[in-house]
Amino acid sequence: MKRMWELLIALALYALSAPALAAQPTKGLQPAFTRIDAHAHVFNNAPQFYEMLKRLDVRLLNICVVDKHERGYAEIEPQHAKALEVFRASQGRAAWCSSFDPQDWESPGFAERTKAQLDKTFSDGAIAVKIYKSIGMELKSKSGEYLMPDDPVLAPILGFIASHNKTLFAHIAEPWAAWKPLDPASPHYGYYKANPDWHMYQHPERPSKETILAARDRMVKAHPKLRVVGCHLGSMETDVDDIARRFDLYSNFAVDTAARVPDLMLQPREKVRAFLIRYQDRVLYATDLVFMPWETAEEAVKHWESEYARDWKYFATDETLEYNGRKIRGLALPEPVLKKLFQDNALEWVPGLSNPAR
Repeated sequence: MKRMWELLIALALYALSAPALAAQPTKGLQPAFTRIDAHAHVFNNAPQFYEMLKRLDVRLLNICVVDKHERGYAEIEPQHAKALEVFRASQGRAAWCSSFDPQDWESPGFAERTKAQLDKTFSDGAIAVKIYKSIGMELKSKSGEYLMPDDPVLAPILGFIASHNKTLFAHIAEPWAAWKPLDPASPHYGYYKANPDWHMYQHPERPSKETILAARDRMVKAHPKLRVVGCHLGSMETDVDDIARRFDLYSNFAVDTAARVPDLMLQPREKVRAFLIRYQDRVLYATDLVFMPWETAEEAVKHWESEYARDWKYFATDETLEYNGRKIRGLALPEPVLKKLFQDNALEWVPGLSNPAR
């Protein structure tokens, strides 16, 4: 009889705890839903890479971008061709985002040429358009003024993107570390050490970050029908309160986490967790991972798998991670928030992702 009562009590306690247990994220296991990496760069057609995406049940947005300082990104048309090839070879798992080169923005007919180029990419399946940090940080007019994201010359292009129901991925400005001396403790130390052209501390003549972000905000406000995803936490990586203020002002603005998950890790855990729960419809999971033609598939797959595993552990569990010598406790986000972060928000903010077949 005693044994029976113990069993009944145990069953009752389990029944009471079951709803709470069901609400907890799956810990240490593969997610029960397809994850979408909303910001990556893939220009290598290795079958092993596609096998990895399928095995992990990951889809991604493959982003083209013009960066004259980076190998493989100097010209846009070869990227468009390769991204389309990757899209088809991946059977739609790697959708793609086109871009344009704003270098000749002062030449007659720039906007019309750009719109025609983008229209061709839309016909080929591009579902979004990327603009880059060279706008605001590098390109100057003949009179010496920097091209800003709210410049009137870009307005017809932004309107064209909105009219075709495409999403704008806006990499405008850089982390605060770009405007400070090199700091080995910063997540961005290696990048600016290797890329002095983008280390604004060495270029005091260029616009301040505040000036660039203010122009970005004016662009977002001026195009309320344009969906804008601010790449890399919208370059507001050190304080989620800065992002929240923009969310409250601009309903057409979201951000992705590309290459900025460590910046979230270094902020107070409860603050970041509360932010992601409150604005659970406005943040897209992304990595900024790269797979270029000169890289081996084995190394790339290993690196991508490691990054995906680390990020899932951080967002989905309360386990301890180590980053740059610091112990970081995972956020253990609720399941519904995780699904929005890793899947639903990408489908909502980049509608073409819901229709991968072509």
